[in-house]
Amino acid sequence: MNSQLTPGDLRQLSVADRLRLIEDVWDSLREHPETLEVPNWHRAELDARLQAHSNDPSAARPWGEVKTEILNIVRRK
Repeated sequence: MNSQLTPGDLRQLSVADRLRLIEDVWDSLREHPETLEVPNWHRAELDARLQAHSNDPSAARPWGEVKTEILNIVRRK
């Protein structure tokens, strides 16, 4: 694969090849996580969610329950 793909080139790739390319990009970003900057609005959102959980921990639901609900919704479509 050419290292300088244009948007038109990308559209010519199969879906499988485009997904593989996306995975390669994500994997390359993971190699040096210290170089990734977290935007301030992400930090603010995380802080707000942590505070909301601290204020009312009973509002949280177990991951297994949420995952099952999501999978049920997806399977119905």
